Amino acid sequence: MKQVVGMVVSNKMQKSVVVAVDRLFHHTVFNRYVKRTSKFMAHDGNNLCNIGDRVRLDSSRPLSKRKHWVVAEILKKARIYVPPSAPVSENGPGGRPGFGRGSGGFGAPTSSNHA
Repeated sequence: MKQVVGMVVSNKMQKSVVVAVDRLFHHTVFNRYVKRTSKFMAHDGNNLCNIGDRVRLDSSRPLSKRKHWVVAEILKKARIYVPPSAPVSENGPGGRPGFGRGSGGFGAPTSSNHA
């Protein structure tokens, strides 16, 4: 039975998680070690995995079109996951005036810009 270790990157499905598995290999032409990441869909029957958890996967029979792995154990739980929220400011991207909310873009006059 094949086993891999990876990090949970998505748990938005019921009883399924997506796990990113990193692997290092020696590139013969560049004479360097190269890191490649593969994403596997795995079965999480009890919905115990959260984003950021380090898990061990075991291969299994095909459970669906893309699921051929089962979460064997959670090696390390992640800290509490807080999704990032974008700050809203009056200025636009990069703090530039005239590009924010309510502006017509490119410094177009708005009701707040009139004297």
